[in-house]
Amino acid sequence: MIYLQLFWEFFKTGLFAVGGGPATLPFLQAIGESTGWYTYTDLMNMLAVSESTPGPIGINMATYVGFTAAGLPGAIVATIGEVTPSIIVILIVAAVLHSFRNNPYVDRAFYGLRPASTGLIGAACVSIFLEVLTSVRLAAQAGGLVKAPVMSGGSLFNVPGLLLAALLLVLTNCVPKVKGFHPIVFIGLSAVVGVVFRFAGA
Repeated sequence: MIYLQLFWEFFKTGLFAVGGGPATLPFLQAIGESTGWYTYTDLMNMLAVSESTPGPIGINMATYVGFTAAGLPGAIVATIGEVTPSIIVILIVAAVLHSFRNNPYVDRAFYGLRPASTGLIGAACVSIFLEVLTSVRLAAQAGGLVKAPVMSGGSLFNVPGLLLAALLLVLTNCVPKVKGFHPIVFIGLSAVVGVVFRFAGA
């Protein structure tokens, strides 16, 4: 049953997460909360790994979550569930594109999708910012639809995270020699910093 559930959850994610990989994060957060397969912190770690590995973020996340929940078969099933809606939609679009290319209703539908895509990506950005740089978490209130901020630690800001973010911002925008470095260099250095802080904190 877990394979069917994985397929169905990621089928819905692939179908409705308009706007690409970052737009899948609110759906993935909801999956984690409803199934208990992973925590929100686990989700942020998955995002970090997915960002640093080749391929689309959404597909990488599906594979990672599937593997976490049900091993290699779960990774395969979740990935198939994620890509199936896109395949179906592309086949339909390819079949009817000529007929609907200049259809005003189609244009208006895509126009209406833009705010939804913007909202999903914006929600993902806010969640990532709060998780990584502060101790504030968004938690659903009992019986409510809107999530409210909740303090999960004694300090409001994650000082090491803020320092690292500020350092990377300066290096990638203000230091000419560093601006040309490949992103994998900064990802690797950030991983090293994370390990150092983890051991220092332990």
